[in-house]
Amino acid sequence: MQVSFKRLELQKLYPLAISRGVMSSSENLFVFLSDGVHTGIGELSPATGSAWTASRGEEQLKSLVESSELFQLGQPSPHDVWQAMRDANIDPPAMAALDTALWDLLAKQAGMPLYRLLGLPKRAAPTSVTIGINPPEVTRERVPDILRRTGAKCLKIKLGSPEGRDHDKEHFAAAAEASDSFGVELRVDANGGWTPDEAIMMDSWLAARGVDYIEQPLAEGQEAELPKVFAHRRLPIFLDETIRYSTNVPKVADRCDGINLKLMKCGGITEAVRIVGTARAHGLKTMIGCMSESSIAIAAGAAIGALFDHIDLDSHLNLNPDPADGAPIEDGVVLPTERPGHGGSLLG
Repeated sequence: MQVSFKRLELQKLYPLAISRGVMSSSENLFVFLSDGVHTGIGELSPATGSAWTASRGEEQLKSLVESSELFQLGQPSPHDVWQAMRDANIDPPAMAALDTALWDLLAKQAGMPLYRLLGLPKRAAPTSVTIGINPPEVTRERVPDILRRTGAKCLKIKLGSPEGRDHDKEHFAAAAEASDSFGVELRVDANGGWTPDEAIMMDSWLAARGVDYIEQPLAEGQEAELPKVFAHRRLPIFLDETIRYSTNVPKVADRCDGINLKLMKCGGITEAVRIVGTARAHGLKTMIGCMSESSIAIAAGAAIGALFDHIDLDSHLNLNPDPADGAPIEDGVVLPTERPGHGGSLLG
């Protein structure tokens, strides 16, 4: 097994502002695993305001590959590698890069698209595209461009503005107005930017304006306050930052309607499948989201798209340029390709 790494700076077309900060670019790490014939590829993408950087992830993975017996004995199982990474406290996005590279390699060796190797159908819900927190006049300008370029059928509006709930309402109203002629469904993500009382108030206000659901109304760590919000909800509540691994799901299953997993949070496809199974066992809806990934990691997410009720795989659509391909959006849906592996590849 040959392992190599490449870091690239990815520029966003529009900076993405959420409750925790603003990101206009990211340094992403690409991991390559080769058996001498086939090469699997995975991607690390950092989160806004996180210490999970590309350079740190590369050092962690180099150390693991050099020291672990798993890689000295030949090609290891993704399940064994995922657990070894978890035991070594490797950052989740770095775990995701290596995990998805292993799955990509396995599918290429089998000559199959990854979705078929996993026994999944080729179907997916339409993806949301995202508008970050902006002044209303900026929102009115950007929303039509985003929807025209992508042909998306769903718009996710980031709320939880540090400027307060009045700003949230103005931003939402501007996004709703600008998207009205496109006939898209509206979703909201507060990224933990509300207090419990604000969440209850905003839930009622947004329900009256036809929103589908709300993501992460309270900050990670405030799960004890969720029952109050859940009891008063008019809209479904999905938890995002609160859910990192499958073991988190049972602890909050009584205070949410669904979970949003990200490959970069849970460490890749191996744990993503476990999270879905755990969520379904507790009667919860499922969603898959993204951070600042190119088409490499988005293609990996699309390969398991049939597992989810809602999909938010749009980060590659806001890159200038996307250094990869393999995750096209067609009629508002990001579907896996028929290429062997997850389908993503670096250009050039």
